[in-house]
This record gives sequence, C-alpha cells and structure tokens, in this order.
Amino acid sequence: MSALKPLTIDIVSDVVCPWCYIGKHRIEEALKQVTDVPVEVHWRPFFLNPWVPREGISREDYLTTKFGSVEAYKGIAGRVVAAAEQEGLSYRPERVARQPNTIDCHRLIHWAEAIGKAAEMKQRLMELYFRDGGDLTDINVLVQAAADCGLDAEDVRRRLATDEDVALVSARAQEAADKGISGVPTYVFAQKYAVSGAQDPQMLARAIRQVSAEINAEAAE
Repeated sequence: MSALKPLTIDIVSDVVCPWCYIGKHRIEEALKQVTDVPVEVHWRPFFLNPWVPREGISREDYLTTKFGSVEAYKGIAGRVVAAAEQEGLSYRPERVARQPNTIDCHRLIHWAEAIGKAAEMKQRLMELYFRDGGDLTDINVLVQAAADCGLDAEDVRRRLATDEDVALVSARAQEAADKGISGVPTYVFAQKYAVSGAQDPQMLARAIRQVSAEINAEAAE
C-alpha cells in the first residue's frame, strides 16, 4: 500500500486576533486526534487592522477607533477572555497598552518557518501580546521572541531594520483577501476547502479526515 499523500492546511490568521489565538489551540487539539493523517501546516499572514501604522498606536486610540470607546470593548473582551480560559489560555486585555501593526510579526513567523519553528514563533508572539501585554512594536521584544524560538538574535535585529520580505508578506496577506477571506482564523484544506472561525477540535478533526480521504482517493484513481 502506498503512503498517504499529506494534506496541506493553510492557516490564515493574525497574531493580534484573539479568536486566532483560540483557533490555533483548537486546530492543534484537532491534529492530536488525527495523528494517523499526514499533514503539512503552513501559517499564512493576515492583517486584521491594516490601517494601523507601522509604528503602532496606543491601545486606547485603537479601541476608540474600532469599537467607539474603550468601554464598548469591555463587553466583547469578556466573552473572548472566557472562551480563551476554556482552552487553558490566558487573555489579559487590560495589560495591552499598544496596538501593533503586525507586518514585522509575520516576517518573524516566515523566517522561523525556515527552521521549522513557525508555529512556535506564532505562539510566542501571541502569548506576549494576549497574556503578557507585550509591546510588539518594540524591536527588542521582537528580537527576544525570535531568540526564544531559536533564531539568531543579531541576525533578526539586522533583518528587521531592512524591508526584507515586507513585500512577500504583504502579497500573501493580499492573496488571502483576494480569495475572499475576511474573517480569521480561516483554515484552508488542500487549497480548496475553507473553514472559517475558531471551530471546535472535533469538527476540525472530521474535516481533516474527510479531505485527506478525498485527496488520497483522487490520487489513487
């Protein structure tokens, strides 16, 4: 019997999207349920707030612009905090003081992919932001996060000071938007089926099995 063809899963998400933080945990739980299915996971960039400038803005200005006021966000945040807690994740919105533009975060994830650490880099950035209130506009914070994930700190510092891969990351984010992806996380299976939202692990596991069976049946024909 020939080996199963791996199922590609493109996960389109942003590091400052709380449902992406929850969704990352859920897809990882789903993958634990289907260890017999070979998969290739790729973390794809998305800009939840493309209007935020490269240097970032204060969290207060951001919440006022997006939700009308800091108070207006509190009700929404409560639901997300509770959902995160159910997954064993910590979201502390009151700790976030600065809203970043995430292009540099996505560059780090892309560079980490070269050493097989994209998921780890993504997790580190999300924890810094949601759990610790880390300032993802601060180059020292980004360099330390990269070093934590096994990248060379000085090399990353040098690369972040250039425009290396800015165009590539922007083009990939644009590609997702051009395909009609407007809500994240979105999981794209075998580049043809998309599931949007932080779905529960059982549902994602079923989808992985179904699409894997389909692509392998097609390959066998």
